[in-house]
Amino acid sequence: MANILKQIESRLEKGQLISFEQAMELAEANVENEKIFLLADRLCKRYKGNSVELCSIINAKSGKCSENCKYCAQSAHYNTDIQSYPLISTEEVLKRARENEREGVHLFAIVTSGGSLSSKDFEKVLDMISVLKKETRLKLCASLGSISFSQALSLKQAGLYMYHHNIETCREYYKEICDTHTYEDRINTIKNAKDAGLEVCCGGIIGMGESMEQRIKMAFEIRELGIKSVPINILNPVKGTPLENVKRLEPFEILRTIALFRLIMPYATIRYAGGRLSLGEYQSEGFKAGINAMMVGNYLTTIGNKIADDLKMLQSLGLSV
Repeated sequence: MANILKQIESRLEKGQLISFEQAMELAEANVENEKIFLLADRLCKRYKGNSVELCSIINAKSGKCSENCKYCAQSAHYNTDIQSYPLISTEEVLKRARENEREGVHLFAIVTSGGSLSSKDFEKVLDMISVLKKETRLKLCASLGSISFSQALSLKQAGLYMYHHNIETCREYYKEICDTHTYEDRINTIKNAKDAGLEVCCGGIIGMGESMEQRIKMAFEIRELGIKSVPINILNPVKGTPLENVKRLEPFEILRTIALFRLIMPYATIRYAGGRLSLGEYQSEGFKAGINAMMVGNYLTTIGNKIADDLKMLQSLGLSV
């Protein structure tokens, strides 16, 4: 079974992509993690060099979401202690963006709760993007739920660089996670953003009870969409949600999943997103297993590392920002 790693390495060295069958064979083979991590790291350095992209988000509208995603603290279907508030002001968003830019962030995202924004709130977000475009040098991203093609065009014209919209999990497991909107609804939003000329950031969450095979299926579905920025979130079970008691993934299962994503999408920006504190002392190992970007600062509903601490970690690894 160890020969599968050599077969995959040979294929990737030629610039060819691996198949689902090859990825599954490697996932199930008795191959040491270190060997898989080493190959993932070589690919990461070849395609992405020795630098790490930093992104941050602002939770611009929180809670009271009508969707029933089982992992989400912001869903109105569940009784969580999350703070809810309406869309914040452009001034507040600009203040946070400037703070993050000073700390070394490259990409800044406006994130709102809910299946989609009202017309009034969407217009306010367009204004935010226009102001940030003029007042900062940040690349701008937004995650506003479902959007139409015309909305995607408006975002692009306002100065948006990237739209974020996860598929969350693979098609076959999606019904176990949400039924108020479909997997296809998510695909349609991704296609609308791409058709409007926006870059798309699309990944998912691991640790929601899915199998390794289903994680690999998700990676291939993302690859088929032509996505170049792939955030990997690790579930942080939230009390009050249906997944509050799900068993947490072990650090080396998380790292093995990351490495497999790199082998499946060698050219992609693979990004640490929410939940990386689950890795504890092994956070830095992700940068030796295929990670080349990370979300810094706080996340939507959980606390992250301080940006200064993340910069120290990168420096200790000999990585540049």
